Amino acid sequence: MKKIDRETVQRILDAADIVEVVSDFVHLKRRGSSYLGLCPFHNERTPSFSVSKSKNICKCFSCGKGGSPVNFIMEHEQMSYYEALRYLARKYNIEIKEHEMSDKEREEESERESMLAVNDFALKHFEKNLQETDDGRDIGLSYFLDRGINEASIKKFRLGYSLEKSNDLLNAAKSRGYNEKYLIETGLCIKTDQGRVYDRFKGRVMFPVFSISGKVIAFGGRTLKKDVAKYVNSPESLIYKKSYQLYGLYQAKQAIVKHDKCILVEGYMDVISMHQSGIENVVASSGTSLTDGQIRLIHRFTDNVTVIYDGDAAGIKASLRGIDMLLAEGLDIKVLLLPDGDDPDSFAQKHTSSELEEYIAANETDFLQFKTSILLNGVKNDPIAKSRVINDIVRSIAVIPNPITRNVYITECSRMLEIDDRIVALQVNKLFMERVGKDNLKKQQEAAAETISDIVNVEEPVKPVEAAAEVKRQPSPVDSNSRFLRAYEQGILRYVLRYGMLELCEDYDDLGNPISVKVIDYINEELKNDDLKFSNPDIEKTFEEAIKCSSLTWEEDNCKNNETLLKERESYIAAGEE
Repeated sequence: MKKIDRETVQRILDAADIVEVVSDFVHLKRRGSSYLGLCPFHNERTPSFSVSKSKNICKCFSCGKGGSPVNFIMEHEQMSYYEALRYLARKYNIEIKEHEMSDKEREEESERESMLAVNDFALKHFEKNLQETDDGRDIGLSYFLDRGINEASIKKFRLGYSLEKSNDLLNAAKSRGYNEKYLIETGLCIKTDQGRVYDRFKGRVMFPVFSISGKVIAFGGRTLKKDVAKYVNSPESLIYKKSYQLYGLYQAKQAIVKHDKCILVEGYMDVISMHQSGIENVVASSGTSLTDGQIRLIHRFTDNVTVIYDGDAAGIKASLRGIDMLLAEGLDIKVLLLPDGDDPDSFAQKHTSSELEEYIAANETDFLQFKTSILLNGVKNDPIAKSRVINDIVRSIAVIPNPITRNVYITECSRMLEIDDRIVALQVNKLFMERVGKDNLKKQQEAAAETISDIVNVEEPVKPVEAAAEVKRQPSPVDSNSRFLRAYEQGILRYVLRYGMLELCEDYDDLGNPISVKVIDYINEELKNDDLKFSNPDIEKTFEEAIKCSSLTWEEDNCKNNETLLKERESYIAAGEE
C-alpha cells in the first residue's frame, strides 16, 4: 500500500471548502455570514450546527463536534485521516501522489478500510458478471430489462449479478489478495461451523447499498427462484448499520435538497423506477420498518416527507406507526395512496415524469385526513370502534413536538370528527405530557445507570460508604423533575396571575343556585382532582398565595394590603428612631 505525500495533502486542504463538504450531508441555510443546519452527530430538532465559510470550519454548539473539512469527514464517515483525504481528493478531482508505505504504516491501516475495499471489489465483480458473462446477461440483465429498468439506471445504481456458484466471489477475491476474514466480516461470504466458506449471494441479482458519501457498505440480493427466500441482505457489520441507512439516498440527496421534499417508498425497485421516470428525490427503507436513525437521516436534508403506499389496506395499517415516528421528529408529513393493484415501481413504469408529478401534487394528502379515512372505514356505525380510532388519531397528534402545529391539528381533528376541540386538546395535552414524562424518566434512568457503572468500574476499589456518597452527590430524580417541569409549572402560574380572577363559566351549587367559576378556581380544582402538586417550592408558594388572595374581594384585599403597609411603615419609623 501507499501513503499520500505532503504536497498532495496540502493541495487537498487548500481546495476543500467546508460549506461544500458539509452540504453533501447536511441541508444548510444561510444565516448572515454563516450557515446553519441540523447537527449530523446527534439527534436534534432545532438547528445548532454552524458552518463558517470564512474560517473554513464547522461547529455544533450542542454536542461540540466539528472542525475542518477533514475533521468533519473523519467524524461523520468514521474514516482515518488518510481515508478522509482520499475522499476529498476524489471530490475535488485532485490527483493523489503517493509513496510506498512501510511495514508499520501498512499494519496501521484500519479494518474498516479493508472491509470497504473488499465491498468495492465485490461491487465491480457483480457488475462484470452482469455485463460480461453468459449467465449474467441471460439471467440477471434479462431480469432487469424485463422489469423495465434501462441500461442508464443499471449503471446509475451499480446493479449486478452473483453467479450460481458457491465460491465464485470467494475465489476471485482471494486471487486478488483480499483477506478471507473481511469477506466473512462484511457478510459477502459465510463460514460454516465445519469451516467451509461459500458465497452468500450466489444466483441472485445484486443491489448495492451506498453510504451518503458513496461508499458501498452492503448488498441486497434477489433470487429469481421460487423455492428460496426472495431477498437476502448483508448482515450488520462495522461499516453497515441497517437502521441508519436508506436505499437510494446517495443518488437522491441533491434532488431532496433541491425540491425540499423526500419521497419515501419501500423497496429497491420502487426507488429505481421512480428515478428512471424523473422523480429523483426518492429513498426506500428497504422493506424494513422505519427507524429513528433513518428518520433523522431524512431530516438532515428536508422537513417535508411524502410517504407512498400501494392499495394494500392491511399493509397500510401495519405501516401507520412509521407516520407517528416521522411526526415525532418534527417532520411535515403527507401521504399518497396509489390506485389498487399498483405499487411505486409499476405506477412509475406506466407514467411519464410530468404525469407522476401531477399525480403526486393532486393526490398527496395530509396525514390526518389520510389516517382518519383509513381507520374510520367500516367503523362509523360502531361507537366503541370509532372511539378507539379517535384515540389512535389523537395519539398521533400528541407526538408532534411543535405546540403551534399540535394546536392546528387539534382544531382540524375536532372539525373532521365532530368532537369538541376542548376535549381533543385535553386528551392531546395529557398524552403529550405522559410521553414527555416517559422520555425524561428514561433519560434519568440512563444517567443513573451510567453513574452506577462509573462507580462500579473504577480501577481502585470503592468502599460502600464512599460509593453511597458518590451516588448522593448526583442530582436526584426529584431535582431533575423539578427542573424539567419548571417551564410547565410557570406556564400554569402565568395563567393564574394574568387571568385567575376572570370568570371562566357559570356553575350551579347543590341547591341549583348559579355560581361564578373563576379561572383560578377551575385550575385549582383540576389539580386536586388529578392529585397533582407543584414540584418547585417557589411556584407552589406563589400559587398558594394567589389562592388566598382570590378568596377576598377587592375591597378586602385592598384593606389587608393597607394594613400590611402601615405595619411596615411603623417598623421602619421605629428602626429609624432607635
